[in-house]
Amino acid sequence: QVQLVESGGGLVQAGASLRLSCAASGRPFSRYFMGWFRQAPGKEREFVAAITWGMGVTAYADSVKGRFTISRDNAKNTPYLQMNSLKPEDTAVYYCAASIRGGTVFQGSSYDYWGQGTQVTVSS
Repeated sequence: QVQLVESGGGLVQAGASLRLSCAASGRPFSRYFMGWFRQAPGKEREFVAAITWGMGVTAYADSVKGRFTISRDNAKNTPYLQMNSLKPEDTAVYYCAASIRGGTVFQGSSYDYWGQGTQVTVSS
């Protein structure tokens, strides 16, 4: 069994920064890539960012490009999401996900394991 646990969410004012982490536990697993998704109240889950675990190639949603940075610490098996210049529209529950099968990084169906989410609230 694999468990992903996000941390680092919180309530901040617009323009502030937060750094999300995703800790993996349970049996070891090989991952093609890991990603971050978010879901705001009343909206569908959307892709935020992803990183390939081997080469560290990154991808971002247009809405966060230039403000968010995804990175990984291979030694700790931990991905991070640095979020700068936060806006009220970034308010959502943020989920970490891992893909062991590969596929399209933008699609939730490519991911095999999901965390329980961490709340990010940005006030204006």
